[in-house]
Amino acid sequence: MPASQVRSKRPTQADVARLAAVSQPVVSYVLSGEGGASVAPGTRRRVLAAIDQLGYQPDRAARTLRTRKTLMIAAIIPDITNPFYPAFVRGIQDVADGKGYDVVAYNTDGDAAKERRAVAAARHGRADGIIVTPFHHEPADFAPLLAEGIAVVGLQPHRFDRAALPLDILCVDNAAAAHAVVDHLIGRGHRRIGMIAGARGTPPREGRVRGYRQALSARRLPHDPILIRGGEFTEDGGYVTMRELLTLRDRPSAVFAANDLMAMGALLAIREAGLGVPGDIAVAGLDDIPAAKLVNPPLTTVAQFPEHLGRRAAEMLFERLGGTAPASGRREEMPFALIVRESA
Repeated sequence: MPASQVRSKRPTQADVARLAAVSQPVVSYVLSGEGGASVAPGTRRRVLAAIDQLGYQPDRAARTLRTRKTLMIAAIIPDITNPFYPAFVRGIQDVADGKGYDVVAYNTDGDAAKERRAVAAARHGRADGIIVTPFHHEPADFAPLLAEGIAVVGLQPHRFDRAALPLDILCVDNAAAAHAVVDHLIGRGHRRIGMIAGARGTPPREGRVRGYRQALSARRLPHDPILIRGGEFTEDGGYVTMRELLTLRDRPSAVFAANDLMAMGALLAIREAGLGVPGDIAVAGLDDIPAAKLVNPPLTTVAQFPEHLGRRAAEMLFERLGGTAPASGRREEMPFALIVRESA
């Protein structure tokens, strides 16, 4: 028979076990991430080396039938074009890869109907778990998924509390982060500070507006509602809103944008108006996306460490899937850091 017609045998777990000089269940433990400390580090290394040498690929379909798991988790995010969220998904992917899971990302544009469709698609596609940034869902909306054994971790849903549901919450204190950056602006001598707040009714806006107001109150500065403007969480949203603020007779001397994309739009509007930053108007954002340090001038902002957030969200999800999480829901608060640059 010609060599081109000879098909090599696909390596099996048994082949890996023989090469690594271990039992087949040990190979299965290593592949699934199960077994934990019962698999010695040296044994694990031998198994992984044998897998690499043989080019072994697990039969995912067979494993799905055996375990009744799809080996897929869903990441539902509001804006794939905002660099914060790809970095967040990257952190999820890093953990999922080590567990032999795939990640499917759904983009909702912060729209309620799209968010509902994404959750429904993940549920009907039988994702084993969902990591979601819910702009519109309430805790009770996830009860049917939890009843079906689908694990759920929510990022920054400030209105979620520790209900009787096994729903895990990961958050950065939006109000405290906003307070920190606005207090920095006040400390630089600014007394009339505008805010580009983002879309109404969304968790990021609500928490960050609250922190903005708290910072003003703490310094005994008045609240002027005309200085808080809405808009989309995009560069264009920041550009349009900044142009509105520039038309005010008593315009602000500093502006806090609820995310970095809006802050960058504000920088463009200020530059087009023939004004300088920070000389005429100081600008600060929130998120510390990679471009924040590259714009001119570099942007003062608040870092939220999205890859770290993604990794921890995935760890919480797999703890829930693995049965090591507590029966009740958990809430974990993650750190943030004020990053002072030349814009404010």
